[in-house]
Amino acid sequence: MGSKRVKPVSSKASLPFKTANKFRRQDLHVKQKKARDSLRRDERFKRKREEDRDPELRRERLAKNVPHTIDKKRVWDEIDGDGLGVSVDVEQLKRRRIEEAEAAEQEPLENAEESEDEDVDSMLDSDSENEDEDSEKQKPSKQRPRAASNAPSTTSTNLDLTPSSLALKFPTLFSDEPPPVPKILLTTSINSTLHHEAELLCTLFPHSTYIRRSSHRYGHKFSLREISKFATNRNYTAVILLKEDQKVPTGLSIVHLPSGPTCHFSIANWVEGKKLPGHGNPTNHYPELILNNFRTPLGLLTARLFLTLFPPQPELQGRQVVTLHNQRDYIFLRRHRYVFRDKRETEKSVVGPDGKPVEGVEGIRAGLQELGPRFTLKLRRVDKGIGRAGSEGEDAVQWQWKAHMEKQRTRFNL
Repeated sequence: MGSKRVKPVSSKASLPFKTANKFRRQDLHVKQKKARDSLRRDERFKRKREEDRDPELRRERLAKNVPHTIDKKRVWDEIDGDGLGVSVDVEQLKRRRIEEAEAAEQEPLENAEESEDEDVDSMLDSDSENEDEDSEKQKPSKQRPRAASNAPSTTSTNLDLTPSSLALKFPTLFSDEPPPVPKILLTTSINSTLHHEAELLCTLFPHSTYIRRSSHRYGHKFSLREISKFATNRNYTAVILLKEDQKVPTGLSIVHLPSGPTCHFSIANWVEGKKLPGHGNPTNHYPELILNNFRTPLGLLTARLFLTLFPPQPELQGRQVVTLHNQRDYIFLRRHRYVFRDKRETEKSVVGPDGKPVEGVEGIRAGLQELGPRFTLKLRRVDKGIGRAGSEGEDAVQWQWKAHMEKQRTRFNL
């Protein structure tokens, strides 16, 4: 008997034929999935072999397959302002103002040249005009200013781009003098039970002291303004108030002394270091600070506030780094210890955004060990003074989050 030719399983989603037997259908579905996975694997390895022979194909594929995320679809307010409620890129705003100033300076010069050309008789100076045209052709053309990238990479925040109006509104926060060594007073809300969490925050912020707020019926329940006045007289630079709900951290208020501003944050996804897999133990070294993706005036205000909570000169021998990464108005706080080691044979080299290995670090890899605590912050309100009660005037509340701000998913405030 001749052997029957087995028809290969189709790579399409539909089955090659229909059957009423349930177990037969399940068997066919399993075979169908294996066939699709096998085809995808063969295509992937075939593409890899072709890209190894011609690296240009890999670069073309990476340039073509750029994911369309919400961050890359971010929209900006078309307003020439630098207030806290305006979502504008401070880098593009400064570049646009410089270009407008240069254009305003060149307008009188161009008008003067046009008036000189009108006074000259074209019949008498035709030869000189030809000579000028030849000389202009020989001159090299000026380079056009480089356009801003539509999808900027996540880089450190440039605090030098702070608008002048923001520096005038908060002079103690945006001062030209180098920031002093921080001295932080950390406390909690009344009747709080977050003593362990407050001590963890003391390990995160150097030079911080935790003081419990007494809730005894014969004791005086100090307000935030009284605590800030007490701390100012003792040369503290900031007061941090930790809030709770059902024995879980839910809020963080940071007061910049002596006169504000006060930023109120909500806390989500609190995880202490001991619960992190493969965690490490922090040391008393001053950490390095990384501020990522703060691009608006409100974002620069938030980044500057966190900058004052850490010493200006980190201790590199501790190899500790604290990262505040802003993404879609959520601030992710992480603390790691890093180490540079030799690359193993099974590991790949460090690759840049263009898909090419970064020169100079081909045989080096960086290992990370998270120390904790890990949590996420979201800015809710900015008060001009010490809390809402300590702020006076119409502009007491400089900025406040409202629900309608998230109706447009591609617009962000930080």
